[in-house]
Amino acid sequence: MITCIITYDIDPNRRELFDQYAQTWGACIPRCGADLVGYFAPHEGSVSTAYGIYNLPSLAAYEDYRARLSQDPLGRENYLFAKREGVIRQENRLFVKLASAPHGDRP
Repeated sequence: MITCIITYDIDPNRRELFDQYAQTWGACIPRCGADLVGYFAPHEGSVSTAYGIYNLPSLAAYEDYRARLSQDPLGRENYLFAKREGVIRQENRLFVKLASAPHGDRP
């Protein structure tokens, strides 16, 4: 299993539009084959850093997912929405794997 962490530099004056962008991915990403953990908008601290996090079985599965996402009508519209509205100034993807499992029990 791999986890994709997308770090966004967003326009702090368009945070409500980032929320709209994130909610749309909530419909698209699972439909296209990734296990969406969630999108996270600034709350306290940095007002311009946001995250999108989802899991996939492998990098090959990621490539298949990206192909499906690029063909999804709502996904394509969401890309255009973000570009048109200037919500995202920059984004970076990091792929990580869980290194701490198995985890201990909680009290």
